[in-house]
Amino acid sequence: MPKISAATVADHRANQHAALLDAARAILAEQGVQALTPAAVGSRVGLARSSVYRYFASTADILAQLVEDAFPRWLVRLRDALRDTGDGVTLDDRIRAYGMAALEFVVSPDYALVPILQEIGLPGECRERVDELHESLVEPLSEALEEAGYDHASLRAHLAWGVIRAGARRLADEGRSRGGEYGHPGEVRRGEIVRITLDTLCRALR
Repeated sequence: MPKISAATVADHRANQHAALLDAARAILAEQGVQALTPAAVGSRVGLARSSVYRYFASTADILAQLVEDAFPRWLVRLRDALRDTGDGVTLDDRIRAYGMAALEFVVSPDYALVPILQEIGLPGECRERVDELHESLVEPLSEALEEAGYDHASLRAHLAWGVIRAGARRLADEGRSRGGEYGHPGEVRRGEIVRITLDTLCRALR
């Protein structure tokens, strides 16, 4: 029987699950999705493949659980970005803070899980769950716009997310074209892409 390394069996399983997710993230970052298997994840933490299957049914399940783990953490950051309503803080300021946090998310390895999941073909129920998690990221902006008296707040928020994704794609393209070194003469610099994206986001929501 495996040694229990926590106060309770439930705590042990939670710790083991977290360690497996960390291992899966490391494999994705270092070797790509092709190397991600339950056996490879188990090997990283010294767990037999048969034990790993208690936590993950397949590679697709590993990816889905990574998304399930990542999106709520980023949702907290997006809500926090919009929460500051102190003296002198305008709606534009809050939208910019949300946009900055959203850009950081969309260019992160966490968000890169979404197209990978779409490519490998998830069961319908899993696709619906991923869509729900994605939708949850737009809700804080929609709620802020509705509180500010905007009509069609949800539509505006979804269109705004399109601006954020377009800016994130440009950031990714710029990084690849310069090998990660921004600011090459004749190219739009990283800071300029961020500034223009946030300016466009705010103008689109006025």
